[in-house]
Amino acid sequence: MTAQTRPYNVLFLCTHNSARSILAESIMNRVGAGRFVAYSAGSMASGEVNPHAISLLQRLNYKTDHLRSKSWDEFSLENNPSAPELDFVFTVCDNAAGEVCPIWPGQPMSAHWGIPNPGEAGGSEAEIALAFAEAYRQLNSRITLFCALPMASLDRLSLQKRLDEIGKSIAPDESAA
Repeated sequence: MTAQTRPYNVLFLCTHNSARSILAESIMNRVGAGRFVAYSAGSMASGEVNPHAISLLQRLNYKTDHLRSKSWDEFSLENNPSAPELDFVFTVCDNAAGEVCPIWPGQPMSAHWGIPNPGEAGGSEAEIALAFAEAYRQLNSRITLFCALPMASLDRLSLQKRLDEIGKSIAPDESAA
């Protein structure tokens, strides 16, 4: 990749854009600290952000008033000629990984970073909160690894290999320490 003068634009995709992709967008905008601008979208956006995702982010001092569930059409050149030029597109759920994606502006690099869906967690409020915390932990770990990559010194092939490796990584369990 070459050094660039603008922040890298990153799109996180999931089917409903209600939990995992919303968490990833929030984490990237914090961890990326101006080097990255994150967005999220869904192939079949639900139109609502999961309240458990909002609750977790608020507990972790994230701003949440701007978060919304939106269609990936907002980021496709076919539907939105003024869509931001994307540098990276990551799918964070298994369904979106197998779907035919729209044409993205900027020929972005892509990778699959699948995370179990916390929105499908059952049980008590504590068990559901734990599922969301685990999804957050895994996404935070992967995004932190990604943000630490030396973008300017990696060619596309090397960078793609690293993106794929990050997607297969499992965050260490801090509670086991």
